[in-house]
Amino acid sequence: MKILIKRHIIPLFAIAIAVVAMALQSCHRGDADGQKDEKFEVTDSLLNSLLIDTVKEASALSEINLTGTIAADETKMVNIYPMVSGVAHDVRVQLGDVVSKGQTLAVLKSAEMAGYTKDYISAEADLRSAKRAFESTQDLYKSGLASQKEFEDAQAEYQKAVAENKRAGEVVNINKSNDQGYLIKAPISGFIIGKNLADNQQVRTDNSTTVFAIADLSDVYVLINIYESDISNIQTGDPVKITTLSYPDKVFTGKIDKIYDVLDPDNKVVKARVKIENPGNRLKPEMFANVTIKAKSGETLPEVNTRGLIFDNDKNYVVVIDGKAKVHVQQVDIAKRVEDRAYIRAGLKPGDRIVASRQLYLFESLKD
Repeated sequence: MKILIKRHIIPLFAIAIAVVAMALQSCHRGDADGQKDEKFEVTDSLLNSLLIDTVKEASALSEINLTGTIAADETKMVNIYPMVSGVAHDVRVQLGDVVSKGQTLAVLKSAEMAGYTKDYISAEADLRSAKRAFESTQDLYKSGLASQKEFEDAQAEYQKAVAENKRAGEVVNINKSNDQGYLIKAPISGFIIGKNLADNQQVRTDNSTTVFAIADLSDVYVLINIYESDISNIQTGDPVKITTLSYPDKVFTGKIDKIYDVLDPDNKVVKARVKIENPGNRLKPEMFANVTIKAKSGETLPEVNTRGLIFDNDKNYVVVIDGKAKVHVQQVDIAKRVEDRAYIRAGLKPGDRIVASRQLYLFESLKD
């Protein structure tokens, strides 16, 4: 009987030891789990020190890359046509020169101008003669030595002489000249962007070609080529960024202020216009431009700043705040990025709050 009892004592003792070990292991795991749960809580002081972004609902933007050319602002550009025929003998400017308003660009030897000068001199002489006759007749009329008809005739001749003198003076004033000939002057300040005149060249008033074109390039237009597939996505007021081959590191910004309604039959594009400032007059007409347009895609999605995103193992995450001090890691599906904005297809909703600073530290703590 004693032998049988001894045989059962050893297995019972082993079972007791196993139960105690399991209890200890369970206690240890409970302590570890408790420590891990504590990582999911953020103290008020830490939360106040973090940058928090609120998810917003926004119309998603898309970037459309197009091409364009620089053009002068037509409201600040002047084409100069000769007002008289003649022969150029003193062309003083070249293409690209900077000119001031009133500056003489060229001089023409013109028989027409000589005729205008002769007419003005004759008109002045006729005016003096008509004035003397009128004053003399007026005195005689007051003395009763001239009839009213004679007085009125003298008065009419004087008025005609005044009108003719004014006309001849305006013609000479418009067509500036000196003893050398007809002067072609700059009506505005700017750059010579077109020149079709050289010394000894004959000029005719019935020629439709301009002799000079001047443009103020302090502001310029960018004419954008919009393809048919992009027309519906681009609207007046869309912001644009422009770079050129000449200044690849310089970004010019502006907004579309006009979209033309005519489709170019050759290139199948619609032109859009952007007016931009041109400091230093670096942009020149006919320069090639690369244009990036921020256009609305028509899709409404949750929007966040990209500073709150975490990229890990080919996936994107954010740290979301739950309630007062709870945080958790949330995987997100990004529909598109436009500069510092990310549009979320899945994983977030408007009103959610995400950590936007030191979120990588929290992410590493939470995923352990």
